[in-house]
Amino acid sequence: MSGRIIPSATTGVPEGVAGAVHIELPIVNLECVTCVATIEKSLKRLPGVIECKVNFVNQKAFVVYDPASINLTDIVKNIEALSYKVGGAEVRIIIKDMKCASCVTRIEGVLNRTAGVISAVVNPATGEALIHYLPEITNIKNLTQAIETVGYQTVTMPKEEPVDREAEAHEKEYKSLMRKFYFAGVISVPVMIIGYPKFFPVLKDMNIEMLRLLWGITGIAAFFVLFYSGNHFFRGAWGAFKHRAADMNTLIAIGTGTAWVYSSVTILFPDIFPEGTSEPFYDVVAVVIALVVLGQALEIKAKGRTSEAIKKLMGMQAKTARVIRDGQEVDIPIEEVLVGDTIIVRPGEKIPVDGNVVEGNSSVDESMITGEPIPVEKREGDEVIGGTINKTGSFKFIAKKVGKDTALAQIIKMVQDAQGSKAPIARMADRISSYFVPTVMIISVVTFLVWYNFGPPPALVFALVTAVTVLIIACPCALGLATPMSLMIGIGKGAENGILIRNGEALEKAQALDAIVLDKTGTITLGKPSLTDVITLEGFSEEDVLMNAAAVEKGSEHPLGEAIIEGAKERGISIPDSNKFKAIPGHGVQAEVMGKIVVLGNKKLMLQKGGVLSHLEEESKKLAEGGKTPMYLMIDGKVAGIIAVADTIKEDSVGAVKIMKELGLEVVMLTGDNERTAKAIARQVGIERVLAEVLPEDKARQIQLLQAEGKTVAMVGDGINDAPALAQADVGMAIGTGTDVAIEASDITFIKGSLKSVSTAIQISKATMKNIRENLFGAFFYNSMGIPIAAGVLYPFTGVLLSPLIAGAAMAFSSVTVVTNANRLRAFKPKEA
Repeated sequence: MSGRIIPSATTGVPEGVAGAVHIELPIVNLECVTCVATIEKSLKRLPGVIECKVNFVNQKAFVVYDPASINLTDIVKNIEALSYKVGGAEVRIIIKDMKCASCVTRIEGVLNRTAGVISAVVNPATGEALIHYLPEITNIKNLTQAIETVGYQTVTMPKEEPVDREAEAHEKEYKSLMRKFYFAGVISVPVMIIGYPKFFPVLKDMNIEMLRLLWGITGIAAFFVLFYSGNHFFRGAWGAFKHRAADMNTLIAIGTGTAWVYSSVTILFPDIFPEGTSEPFYDVVAVVIALVVLGQALEIKAKGRTSEAIKKLMGMQAKTARVIRDGQEVDIPIEEVLVGDTIIVRPGEKIPVDGNVVEGNSSVDESMITGEPIPVEKREGDEVIGGTINKTGSFKFIAKKVGKDTALAQIIKMVQDAQGSKAPIARMADRISSYFVPTVMIISVVTFLVWYNFGPPPALVFALVTAVTVLIIACPCALGLATPMSLMIGIGKGAENGILIRNGEALEKAQALDAIVLDKTGTITLGKPSLTDVITLEGFSEEDVLMNAAAVEKGSEHPLGEAIIEGAKERGISIPDSNKFKAIPGHGVQAEVMGKIVVLGNKKLMLQKGGVLSHLEEESKKLAEGGKTPMYLMIDGKVAGIIAVADTIKEDSVGAVKIMKELGLEVVMLTGDNERTAKAIARQVGIERVLAEVLPEDKARQIQLLQAEGKTVAMVGDGINDAPALAQADVGMAIGTGTDVAIEASDITFIKGSLKSVSTAIQISKATMKNIRENLFGAFFYNSMGIPIAAGVLYPFTGVLLSPLIAGAAMAFSSVTVVTNANRLRAFKPKEA
């Protein structure tokens, strides 16, 4: 992909940097899946637009363009010329020292050239700039800097936050549609009554002239329904027509418009029609518009619930931070926090950005990021994550990642990208949708001709009713919504459980897995050794053995030594100092503790020192067979006991492996450790197949061998050492911790280090794909059955024709049904072991 960005102060791009600009434009009134094709086709015709994809469910256009050939304002204008609205955020900035109209021109010019600004209007009377911008691309700080580059001072209006125009516009659209529905619904009642006079006592006795007068009045009323309640259908149809396209608006506009025109002609010129064919059906116009508008309103409401995961993530972000500047505590907007700032966090406050604690301690609720309900203790040196909540103490920390670099910002971006992606299963629906509307229009014309030429009298009425019914019943939206709605909720559900799914393809592949390969260290186990056993000989207590062992290791930085020290501290043992420390390479260590010579090491070292092992030798073998590392302790020449250390399995690994097996997966352990240790760990968690002593560079080869057996394989690792194997696997899954989420390394990333997340991800994948298949079946079944019935295929056998009113109701609620079924995924609960 090629293109270049013009370097300037306002684009934020330095000299020498070239490339295309990628933007996401929220579009707040996409009404059907064929609107997507209309916008894509129109934007792709613009010079300078390199690539364009529109996502119906996310209501966003993803555009790549060359800023040397076209600017953002032109792209937005093109979309708005098609009768669509572009969302974003708004802010008012006060500008000092504006003197004349040329000031306005200069400021508007620099703002409109700033990356991410959709429009900027400066009011010289109030001294304010009203800026409509994309918060994903720019922020208030960049906007004020742009104004200041042309020589003006700025003040951001106090306590005013950017308005989320996207959410606001959706709510506004919902209310507008409901007003249109109420208007059309109220008018539909008298129009229906007058349209069927033979069913009402007063009307059935009226003469035809009086009835025609009443029908004329209902015709005027129905026109106002078209003009007010149905105007967006006609605007949309005209916009599509101008760009040689057709969509759902085209079908509704032609169907209801034809019905209204035909009805009006029958009233004005009844003599030109055969006898019995000059009765109007304005009821079709009013009722169909009312039902379709109601369906759209309910669809917007239901679709709003699908983005709750993203709204929750965005709601986690703190708005301000308390930083130390020039020795003073000051509250500043989160956008102004810099790497290296010292930030103060008090009890109950949100942690604003990622960093490391430098003073104080506390417990932090990280459940919103990791899904773990128990607060995590934080002390000096520990990492804290932006968006998590401080519970008890106060502390200071140094900001390490700010803005778009924070873990939360990366998570939000990844979830948004994934929700905007397409699963392979969606491609079939997309291909069908692209041909759907033209095909329906052809079927409608053929239906008219067949009924007009071969139908019973009055043939014209039958032909018109069936043709209009075909146009009204067809629902491309149900097809278009079937996959992306479920995908959006499924990926959001993953995010709620600390699971980041890269795209729709990864989600689809995960449900078809046959085998799952687990790296041992850090995946099945904790990834660091811990104290497991203390066995003593007569005359020595566990406390004595552990205290002396910890004292010897106090000066050591060896991981096994750290495990012994940590184990002693957890048991409340006070560790004395040692001196005369000496490392014995390949065997152990020796030191003087409280006047005694203490030796800690292997069997060979004990025998060299003349130690008697007694039954400890047998105990040592058992510990080694269990995957543990035994170390003998000698005090003043006497063997006192054994201390065992091991990389212990995580609490939920056994349950997670059990669930994976229940899901029909073959679970394989892959490790560089020796076979005895690997098999000991495998036995504990219930894994039968073990691939041990595998070098990092050979792990990808082992994945290939499994794939050669015809299996669809997932690899679960730490996302760094296992990168080749993750890339080779059909689905790469990386376990991260805290801010180190290894997003780039995998198809699916687990924020919390729990193996349970793996089984949860697979369950989410299976539930989502099942939901998608249900939606696709429902959409295909509805259209494949509804269109032929609307065309009248049952009439020769039953004498029954489908009413346009029923067709309108069916069409209106078919897409609502798909959205409602997709929303069932929100109740998903993973299976527990």
